[in-house]
Amino acid sequence: MASHDAEHTTSYLVEHYRPGTSVGDLRAWADRLGAAAAELEREGEAIRLVRTTIVPADESLLCVFEAQSEAVVRTAYGRAGLRFERISAALSSGEAESRAPTGAGKEKEI
Repeated sequence: MASHDAEHTTSYLVEHYRPGTSVGDLRAWADRLGAAAAELEREGEAIRLVRTTIVPADESLLCVFEAQSEAVVRTAYGRAGLRFERISAALSSGEAESRAPTGAGKEKEI
């Protein structure tokens, strides 16, 4: 996303739960999503697959994207030919702290 301002992107967490899906298949899905995101980025869209996490015990795949909109993430899924259970805007721990109201999350002195 070098050509796009990082301040104009949002992080999105995408969840996939597929009972009976092998770790190998989940890895292949992650590769397809990475390729779709890279293709969209080459076309000028602000999107990047930041991280994928496979949870073998849950037969699930969690993906974190940085993108200009949820619609761009959905486009990547369409190109990859994959579906998901849920997509949510997400904050990293550093972002959550910087966006918290003053005094939030702090203990009060007695």
